Amino acid sequence: MQADVLNIEGKKTGRTVELPEEIFGVEPNDHVIYLAVKQYLAAQRQGTHKVKTRLEVQGSSKKLHRQKGTGGSRKGNLRNPLYKGGGTIFGPKPRDYDFKLNRKVKDLAKMSALSYKARANAIVVVEDIKLEAPKTKSFTDALKKLNVGGKKILLVLGEYDDNLHLSVRNVPTIESTMLADINTYDIINADVLVISESAAKVFASEGEEVNA
Repeated sequence: MQADVLNIEGKKTGRTVELPEEIFGVEPNDHVIYLAVKQYLAAQRQGTHKVKTRLEVQGSSKKLHRQKGTGGSRKGNLRNPLYKGGGTIFGPKPRDYDFKLNRKVKDLAKMSALSYKARANAIVVVEDIKLEAPKTKSFTDALKKLNVGGKKILLVLGEYDDNLHLSVRNVPTIESTMLADINTYDIINADVLVISESAAKVFASEGEEVNA
């Protein structure tokens, strides 16, 4: 799959890059996408929720009255969960929600998500952008010229660029990531993928390794 490389003005540079069919042209597997997104979102949960049991709340441990002969129900102490201020029964405790996914499953999920974007013509390859200083307006203006303004964008870079990162971090519709850190959730969550030329060439080399 050949993709034209655009410049920052949104015009063709005359160069093309190969987006390998082994990555961008696979038959999408919806179930592995679901698993990868579920695993990603589960890993984001802090899991710090905590309530106090009857052993942890404050209050007297003295039995309120004798067990039998009062005509009332049997009672323990004030920390009984049935009383206001008592402990909580079976409440949440700190836990880790993350779970393991095999590497092959994660890779297939990413390739499936990328293939969906390729089918929808939602991938734009742009030459490597270099900003002399962090400037959000300069970058958003460039995106408008690429006809992706107003859409949720995932910007995929070959290497970290501090000026680019600072330029896009305050824009709620743009998510910037390194190619090495790309994940299925970010791909699915975006309307358009804007891939730098250097990152696209890495994809091309990975496709060659798959064929080897």
